[in-house]
Amino acid sequence: MKTPTISSASKSRIAAKTPTSGGGAASPKEWTLDSFEVGRALGKGKYGNVYLAREKESGVVVALKVIFKKQVDRHAIYDQLRDEVEIQSRLRHPGVLRLYGYFHDDKRVYLVLELATGGELYKRLQAEERFSEAQTARWIAQIADALRVVHENKVIHRDIKPENLLLDAEDNLKIADFGWSTIAKHKRKTFCGTLDYLAPEMLSDGVYDNRVDVWALGVLCYECLTGRAPFETSDSVDETHRNIINMTPRYPDDVHVSDEAKNLIAALLQKLPADRMTLEQVLTHPFVAKHAARERMLDAAAQ
Repeated sequence: MKTPTISSASKSRIAAKTPTSGGGAASPKEWTLDSFEVGRALGKGKYGNVYLAREKESGVVVALKVIFKKQVDRHAIYDQLRDEVEIQSRLRHPGVLRLYGYFHDDKRVYLVLELATGGELYKRLQAEERFSEAQTARWIAQIADALRVVHENKVIHRDIKPENLLLDAEDNLKIADFGWSTIAKHKRKTFCGTLDYLAPEMLSDGVYDNRVDVWALGVLCYECLTGRAPFETSDSVDETHRNIINMTPRYPDDVHVSDEAKNLIAALLQKLPADRMTLEQVLTHPFVAKHAARERMLDAAAQ
Protein backbone atom coordinates (compact mmCIF):
# COMPACT_ATOMS: atom_id res chain seq x y z
CA MET A 1 0.00 0.00 0.00
CA LYS A 2 0.98 3.63 -0.32
CA THR A 3 1.94 5.31 2.93
CA PRO A 4 -0.06 8.38 4.00
CA THR A 5 1.72 11.65 3.37
CA ILE A 6 0.99 14.96 5.04
CA SER A 7 1.60 18.49 3.90
CA SER A 8 4.71 20.44 4.85
CA ALA A 9 2.46 22.75 6.89
CA SER A 10 1.26 19.79 8.93
CA LYS A 11 4.83 18.59 9.41
CA SER A 12 5.89 21.94 10.82
CA ARG A 13 3.08 21.76 13.35
CA ILE A 14 4.00 18.21 14.27
CA ALA A 15 7.48 19.58 15.04
CA ALA A 16 5.93 21.23 18.10
CA LYS A 17 4.50 17.95 19.40
CA THR A 18 4.79 17.06 23.07
CA PRO A 19 7.17 14.06 22.75
CA THR A 20 10.27 16.05 21.65
CA SER A 21 13.97 15.48 21.58
CA GLY A 22 15.91 16.70 24.57
CA GLY A 23 17.21 20.28 24.64
CA GLY A 24 16.86 23.06 22.10
CA ALA A 25 14.08 23.65 19.63
CA ALA A 26 11.89 20.75 18.62
CA SER A 27 12.36 19.28 15.18
CA PRO A 28 10.43 16.64 13.24
CA LYS A 29 11.39 13.14 14.35
CA GLU A 30 12.15 10.03 12.41
CA TRP A 31 10.33 7.64 14.73
CA THR A 32 10.52 3.85 14.54
CA LEU A 33 8.93 1.22 16.72
CA ASP A 34 12.21 1.05 18.66
CA SER A 35 11.56 4.66 19.75
CA PHE A 36 8.80 3.40 22.06
CA GLU A 37 8.26 1.03 24.93
CA VAL A 38 4.94 -0.59 24.07
CA GLY A 39 2.63 -1.77 26.86
CA ARG A 40 -0.86 -3.17 27.18
CA ALA A 41 -3.59 -2.95 24.57
CA LEU A 42 -6.05 -0.09 25.13
CA GLY A 43 -8.49 -1.14 22.46
CA LYS A 44 -9.01 -3.14 19.29
CA GLY A 45 -10.56 -1.99 16.05
CA LYS A 46 -11.44 -3.24 12.59
CA TYR A 47 -8.14 -2.17 11.04
CA GLY A 48 -5.74 -2.47 13.98
CA ASN A 49 -5.16 -1.94 17.69
CA VAL A 50 -4.27 0.85 20.13
CA TYR A 51 -1.55 0.38 22.76
CA LEU A 52 -0.22 2.25 25.73
CA ALA A 53 3.31 3.36 24.88
CA ARG A 54 6.11 5.54 26.20
CA GLU A 55 8.52 7.44 23.98
CA LYS A 56 11.95 6.48 25.29
CA GLU A 57 13.70 9.78 24.66
CA SER A 58 11.15 12.12 26.24
CA GLY A 59 9.43 9.72 28.63
CA VAL A 60 6.05 10.95 27.38
CA VAL A 61 3.27 8.36 27.61
CA VAL A 62 1.08 8.19 24.50
CA ALA A 63 -1.49 6.02 22.76
CA LEU A 64 0.03 4.18 19.80
CA LYS A 65 -2.53 3.31 17.14
CA VAL A 66 -1.27 0.44 14.99
CA ILE A 67 -2.95 0.00 11.59
CA PHE A 68 -2.20 -3.03 9.45
CA LYS A 69 -1.35 -2.19 5.84
CA LYS A 70 -3.03 -5.40 4.64
CA GLN A 71 -6.29 -4.19 6.19
CA VAL A 72 -5.90 -0.79 4.56
CA ASP A 73 -5.50 -2.46 1.16
CA ARG A 74 -8.24 -5.02 1.76
CA HIS A 75 -10.82 -2.41 2.72
CA ALA A 76 -9.55 0.26 0.29
CA ILE A 77 -9.25 2.90 3.01
CA TYR A 78 -5.98 4.53 1.96
CA ASP A 79 -7.66 7.88 1.24
CA GLN A 80 -9.56 7.66 4.52
CA LEU A 81 -6.34 7.04 6.47
CA ARG A 82 -4.52 9.83 4.65
CA ASP A 83 -7.33 12.27 5.45
CA GLU A 84 -7.38 11.17 9.10
CA VAL A 85 -3.66 11.90 9.44
CA GLU A 86 -3.82 15.18 7.54
CA ILE A 87 -6.85 16.50 9.42
CA GLN A 88 -6.04 15.43 12.96
CA SER A 89 -2.42 16.56 12.75
CA ARG A 90 -3.40 20.18 12.11
CA LEU A 91 -6.31 20.59 14.55
CA ARG A 92 -5.46 22.35 17.81
CA HIS A 93 -8.10 22.47 20.54
CA PRO A 94 -8.34 21.01 24.07
CA GLY A 95 -11.42 19.09 22.93
CA VAL A 96 -9.62 17.41 20.02
CA LEU A 97 -7.28 14.48 20.70
CA ARG A 98 -3.77 15.42 19.55
CA LEU A 99 -2.05 13.50 16.79
CA TYR A 100 1.66 14.06 17.41
CA GLY A 101 2.82 12.30 14.27
CA TYR A 102 3.09 8.98 12.47
CA PHE A 103 5.63 6.50 11.13
CA HIS A 104 5.47 3.16 9.31
CA ASP A 105 7.30 -0.05 8.57
CA ASP A 106 6.75 -2.80 6.01
CA LYS A 107 3.55 -4.10 7.59
CA ARG A 108 2.04 -1.33 9.69
CA VAL A 109 1.29 2.37 10.02
CA TYR A 110 1.64 3.84 13.52
CA LEU A 111 -0.19 6.95 14.73
CA VAL A 112 1.26 8.60 17.85
CA LEU A 113 -1.69 10.03 19.78
CA GLU A 114 -2.38 11.91 22.99
CA LEU A 115 -3.33 9.51 25.77
CA ALA A 116 -6.83 9.96 27.21
CA THR A 117 -6.75 7.93 30.41
CA GLY A 118 -10.50 8.06 31.09
CA GLY A 119 -11.36 5.86 28.11
CA GLU A 120 -14.40 5.92 25.85
CA LEU A 121 -17.52 7.85 26.75
CA TYR A 122 -19.41 4.81 25.41
CA LYS A 123 -18.00 2.55 28.13
CA ARG A 124 -18.78 5.13 30.81
CA LEU A 125 -22.34 5.38 29.52
CA GLN A 126 -22.70 1.59 29.59
CA ALA A 127 -21.52 1.54 33.20
CA GLU A 128 -23.63 4.46 34.46
CA GLU A 129 -26.62 4.04 32.07
CA ARG A 130 -27.12 7.81 31.84
CA PHE A 131 -25.54 11.03 33.07
CA SER A 132 -26.70 13.97 35.13
CA GLU A 133 -27.80 17.15 33.41
CA ALA A 134 -24.83 19.04 34.87
CA GLN A 135 -22.33 16.53 33.50
CA THR A 136 -24.08 16.32 30.14
CA ALA A 137 -24.19 20.11 29.77
CA ARG A 138 -20.47 20.33 30.52
CA TRP A 139 -19.59 17.73 27.91
CA ILE A 140 -21.94 19.11 25.27
CA ALA A 141 -20.31 22.53 25.71
CA GLN A 142 -16.84 20.99 25.31
CA ILE A 143 -17.75 19.11 22.14
CA ALA A 144 -19.64 22.09 20.68
CA ASP A 145 -16.60 24.30 21.19
CA ALA A 146 -14.29 21.66 19.70
CA LEU A 147 -16.59 21.21 16.69
CA ARG A 148 -16.62 24.97 16.20
CA VAL A 149 -12.85 24.85 15.63
CA VAL A 150 -13.14 21.70 13.51
CA HIS A 151 -15.63 23.48 11.25
CA GLU A 152 -13.53 26.66 11.13
CA ASN A 153 -10.81 24.44 9.64
CA LYS A 154 -13.25 23.38 6.89
CA VAL A 155 -13.59 19.86 8.28
CA ILE A 156 -16.76 17.78 8.78
CA HIS A 157 -16.33 15.03 11.37
CA ARG A 158 -19.31 12.90 10.22
CA ASP A 159 -19.14 10.36 13.05
CA ILE A 160 -19.71 12.05 16.40
CA LYS A 161 -20.85 9.32 18.83
CA PRO A 162 -19.88 8.05 22.31
CA GLU A 163 -17.43 5.48 20.89
CA ASN A 164 -15.43 8.28 19.24
CA LEU A 165 -15.22 10.52 22.30
CA LEU A 166 -12.54 9.98 24.95
CA LEU A 167 -12.18 11.27 28.50
CA ASP A 168 -8.96 12.61 29.96
CA ALA A 169 -7.79 12.41 33.57
CA GLU A 170 -9.85 15.50 34.50
CA ASP A 171 -13.03 14.08 32.93
CA ASN A 172 -12.85 16.42 29.95
CA LEU A 173 -14.22 15.08 26.68
CA LYS A 174 -12.19 14.93 23.46
CA ILE A 175 -13.10 14.12 19.86
CA ALA A 176 -10.84 11.18 19.09
CA ASP A 177 -11.54 9.39 15.82
CA PHE A 178 -11.30 11.31 12.54
CA GLY A 179 -11.49 8.25 10.31
CA TRP A 180 -14.69 9.44 8.61
CA SER A 181 -13.76 13.14 8.55
CA THR A 182 -13.49 15.08 5.32
CA ILE A 183 -12.41 18.47 4.05
CA ALA A 184 -15.61 20.45 3.44
CA LYS A 185 -14.77 22.44 0.31
CA HIS A 186 -18.33 21.93 -0.92
CA LYS A 187 -21.43 19.96 0.01
CA ARG A 188 -20.87 16.23 0.28
CA LYS A 189 -22.73 13.13 -0.90
CA THR A 190 -20.65 10.32 0.63
CA PHE A 191 -22.76 8.03 2.82
CA CYS A 192 -20.90 7.28 6.04
CA GLY A 193 -21.17 7.41 9.81
CA THR A 194 -23.23 5.47 12.36
CA LEU A 195 -26.93 4.85 11.72
CA ASP A 196 -28.38 6.16 15.00
CA TYR A 197 -26.45 9.42 14.57
CA LEU A 198 -27.08 10.07 10.85
CA ALA A 199 -28.82 13.34 9.98
CA PRO A 200 -32.00 13.22 7.84
CA GLU A 201 -30.33 14.86 4.84
CA MET A 202 -27.80 12.02 4.69
CA LEU A 203 -30.67 9.55 4.33
CA SER A 204 -32.88 11.51 1.95
CA ASP A 205 -31.19 13.53 -0.80
CA GLY A 206 -27.70 12.61 0.40
CA VAL A 207 -26.37 16.18 0.10
CA TYR A 208 -25.07 17.64 3.34
CA ASP A 209 -22.57 19.97 5.01
CA ASN A 210 -21.05 20.43 8.47
CA ARG A 211 -24.49 20.79 10.06
CA VAL A 212 -24.67 16.98 10.18
CA ASP A 213 -22.28 17.30 13.15
CA VAL A 214 -24.75 19.64 14.86
CA TRP A 215 -27.49 17.02 14.44
CA ALA A 216 -25.17 14.37 15.92
CA LEU A 217 -24.55 16.65 18.91
CA GLY A 218 -28.30 16.63 19.54
CA VAL A 219 -28.40 12.82 19.40
CA LEU A 220 -25.44 12.71 21.79
CA CYS A 221 -27.17 15.03 24.26
CA TYR A 222 -30.34 12.90 24.20
CA GLU A 223 -28.39 9.67 24.68
CA CYS A 224 -26.32 11.07 27.56
CA LEU A 225 -29.49 12.10 29.41
CA THR A 226 -31.64 9.04 28.70
CA GLY A 227 -29.18 6.21 28.04
CA ARG A 228 -30.62 5.44 24.63
CA ALA A 229 -30.57 6.88 21.12
CA PRO A 230 -33.64 8.96 20.16
CA PHE A 231 -34.54 7.15 16.94
CA GLU A 232 -33.42 3.57 17.55
CA THR A 233 -35.87 0.73 17.12
CA SER A 234 -35.65 -3.02 17.45
CA ASP A 235 -37.77 -3.49 14.32
CA SER A 236 -35.41 -2.85 11.40
CA VAL A 237 -32.84 -0.54 9.85
CA ASP A 238 -35.55 0.82 7.55
CA GLU A 239 -37.70 1.71 10.55
CA THR A 240 -34.80 3.61 12.11
CA HIS A 241 -34.38 5.47 8.81
CA ARG A 242 -38.05 6.45 8.85
CA ASN A 243 -37.84 7.59 12.47
CA ILE A 244 -34.87 9.85 11.74
CA ILE A 245 -36.59 11.46 8.78
CA ASN A 246 -40.11 11.75 10.20
CA MET A 247 -40.25 11.35 13.96
CA THR A 248 -39.86 13.87 16.79
CA PRO A 249 -37.97 12.26 19.70
CA ARG A 250 -40.06 11.08 22.64
CA TYR A 251 -38.68 10.87 26.16
CA PRO A 252 -38.84 7.76 28.36
CA ASP A 253 -41.39 7.94 31.16
CA ASP A 254 -38.86 6.68 33.70
CA VAL A 255 -36.30 9.45 33.06
CA HIS A 256 -36.69 13.12 33.99
CA VAL A 257 -35.34 15.53 31.38
CA SER A 258 -35.69 19.25 32.07
CA ASP A 259 -37.51 21.58 29.71
CA GLU A 260 -34.24 23.44 29.09
CA ALA A 261 -32.53 20.23 27.97
CA LYS A 262 -35.48 19.28 25.76
CA ASN A 263 -35.38 22.73 24.19
CA LEU A 264 -31.69 22.37 23.34
CA ILE A 265 -32.16 18.90 21.88
CA ALA A 266 -35.13 20.05 19.81
CA ALA A 267 -33.09 22.97 18.45
CA LEU A 268 -30.26 20.64 17.44
CA LEU A 269 -32.51 17.94 15.96
CA GLN A 270 -34.29 20.15 13.46
CA LYS A 271 -34.99 18.18 10.28
CA LEU A 272 -33.91 21.07 8.04
CA PRO A 273 -30.22 21.95 8.46
CA ALA A 274 -30.91 25.68 8.12
CA ASP A 275 -33.23 25.52 11.16
CA ARG A 276 -30.65 23.97 13.47
CA MET A 277 -29.03 25.90 16.28
CA THR A 278 -25.46 27.00 15.59
CA LEU A 279 -22.58 25.78 17.72
CA GLU A 280 -22.08 29.31 19.04
CA GLN A 281 -25.71 29.33 20.18
CA VAL A 282 -25.22 25.99 21.94
CA LEU A 283 -22.56 27.57 24.15
CA THR A 284 -24.95 30.30 25.33
CA HIS A 285 -28.10 28.16 25.56
CA PRO A 286 -29.74 28.28 29.04
CA PHE A 287 -29.21 24.53 29.59
CA VAL A 288 -25.47 24.89 29.03
CA ALA A 289 -25.05 28.34 30.58
CA LYS A 290 -26.83 27.43 33.82
CA HIS A 291 -24.63 24.45 34.55
CA ALA A 292 -21.47 26.25 33.40
CA ALA A 293 -22.18 29.06 35.87
CA ARG A 294 -22.74 26.52 38.65
CA GLU A 295 -19.45 24.78 37.85
CA ARG A 296 -17.58 28.11 38.01
CA MET A 297 -19.10 28.76 41.45
CA LEU A 298 -17.99 25.34 42.72
CA ASP A 299 -14.49 25.85 41.31
CA ALA A 300 -14.23 29.24 43.02
CA ALA A 301 -15.40 27.77 46.34
CA ALA A 302 -12.80 25.01 46.13
CA GLN A 303 -9.90 27.45 45.70
